[in-house]
This record gives sequence, C-alpha cells and structure tokens, in this order.
Amino acid sequence: MKLTSLLAVLVSTVMIASGCRADDSKKTESKETPLNTSLNTVVEKTETITLGAGCFWCTEAIFQQIPGVVKVTSGYMGGTTANPSYEDVCTGQTGHAEVSQIQFDPKVTSLEKILEVFWEAHDPTSLNKQGADHGTQYRSAIFYNDDHQKAIAEKAKELAAKDFSKPIVTEITKAGPFYSAEDYHQNYYNLNKSRNPYCSMVISPKLRKLHLKD
Repeated sequence: MKLTSLLAVLVSTVMIASGCRADDSKKTESKETPLNTSLNTVVEKTETITLGAGCFWCTEAIFQQIPGVVKVTSGYMGGTTANPSYEDVCTGQTGHAEVSQIQFDPKVTSLEKILEVFWEAHDPTSLNKQGADHGTQYRSAIFYNDDHQKAIAEKAKELAAKDFSKPIVTEITKAGPFYSAEDYHQNYYNLNKSRNPYCSMVISPKLRKLHLKD
C-alpha cells in the first residue's frame, strides 16, 4: 500500500535535510538511554525501533504525526564514542548516525507500517547522503532490537526494493547504545518552524509531500 493511501486510512481511523548548522540554542551533553529497558511510560505496552533517515529534525517531525507513535526521541546510534555531542557526530569520526528512536503502540500501528513510512520519507538508495547533507551520520539505517524485528526489517526492505530503480543501501543492524541528542534538538520542528528558515524550506515541503500536516 502506498504511503498516501496508508496515511489516509490511519488518519481517518485515529483522527524530515539538516547538516551541521549553527544553532543559537543552549547545548547540553547527550545522554545514553540503555536499550531493552522499560520505555513504556506513555501507554502500558509499546515497542521501540530506531531509524536513521538523514537529518533527525526531519525524521522526528514526520513520525510525530503518524497515528500510533507515542514518542520520538532524536539521538545517535551506531558509533564507537560514548556520549557523543552533536558536534562530535558532525565530524563523521564517531561512527554514529543521526537517528530517531520511535516508541509506538502496537495496538494502533505496527512495525511494518512504521517501515512503510520510513521508505517513503527518505531516499534509501542514497549512500551516506540525504539531500544536501553528506556523511556517514546521514546514512539510511534500521537498528533492530531482536530477531523478530530483524526479520520484519529484512522483509520490508525486500518489498520496498520493488519501488526503487536503484538498489536500497539501508543497513539493518542490531541496535547498540542509544544516546539522546541535546535538548535543543528535541521536538525541533514544532518549536522552531516559525523562526528557522530551514524548517519552512526543507521540513514543511517534505511533510506536505507526504500528505502530513505542517
């Protein structure tokens, strides 16, 4: 099912590319969030998947609007440096990807549906690049938590390949430590869309393309 049809159904039933740009907001150190611990603070039972799709400002803004998603946290995963800062990750030397850790209610949506949005929201055939952003920190990635999620991700990749003329380069990797990005990166679009031109020039058009509210 194409995303436009999927979103229409979901919304009717229940009702994201930045580079290392300067930001005047106060910067705080990123913090590690251990995996496989309880993140189920919003609803009784949730699932979590971590996705890299370029700029996490864009990815966060997209998934915040998907019915069934209860929380999106911007952060870093897939690298070797503990507690990296945004500036560290921007060097490309830590090995981390900018990611969105997505907590969702499986009673409302599923990992399969989350991944349908993921393929549509970015170019998974672009290696270490999304739009004007270049570097391994912008790579396309799915970080799974268990073998069940891995199987779903691999099947989703196989199905999505039919919609692209070039090979999908998305890595499917076992999740490692997740480090929450600095506070000023969280809920970025909602807090900055009226004052940061990047939001209106890049994120808003992407949301409209995906038929999401901007």
